[in-house]
Amino acid sequence: MTHTYKVLGMTCGGCRQSVTEKLSKVLGVLSAEVSLQDESAELKMKHQVPTTELQEALGAKYAITEITEKRIFSSTSETTQEKSKLLQLKPLFLIFLFITGAAVLLNYKLWDVGEAMFDFMGLFYIVFSFFKLLDLKGFSESFRMYDPLAKLAPVYGWLYPFIELALGLMFLMRFQTTIALIATLVILGITTIGVTRTLLSKKSIQCACLGTALKLPMTQATFIENSIMIVMALAMLIKTSAL
Repeated sequence: MTHTYKVLGMTCGGCRQSVTEKLSKVLGVLSAEVSLQDESAELKMKHQVPTTELQEALGAKYAITEITEKRIFSSTSETTQEKSKLLQLKPLFLIFLFITGAAVLLNYKLWDVGEAMFDFMGLFYIVFSFFKLLDLKGFSESFRMYDPLAKLAPVYGWLYPFIELALGLMFLMRFQTTIALIATLVILGITTIGVTRTLLSKKSIQCACLGTALKLPMTQATFIENSIMIVMALAMLIKTSAL
């Protein structure tokens, strides 16, 4: 069953992430989708959870009241939700298309797959770090909801965009690329573990891959995005070690 609530007291992206995290942890809540603009929260539940329990989880900073209740059973509703997710992921697909196009154009005269992959990875990191740096606090709070290392050490969430920026520059400048490839395998490997856990738990949370500027749901596309970079890094490591 799905219930919609009015949530007062949210003033920024960080508040929205905090409310999402707290409501998601309430016993009986399967997922929580919180909107800062609408001041609302849509909760999918195993069973009816009293509003008093939700309020207790949020604390005194926020006020929550139920608005409506709606039940989702039909396959039509599920299809509509899938279409909505695809529309939400449109910015991610466009960014990948532009990065791929740029990498190809940079190397089309003297085509070299390895050089194109380095450019793709460099541009990937630069673009994605830019969106994260637009709201560093909001990103770090979103990131630690699923990244295992950021959960253990919150400072890692603050440093992550700068690590991406540094790796992007290393790939584009062809500086210590072996170190950059190993770092890519480590940091994206850790994040992919967290993404996989989130997908398996069927929790509905926001992906932090593009920061908070673009609201993207955590889906299989996030897993594929990380996997592509991991496969590229592994392939380039094998290629460079063979030379």
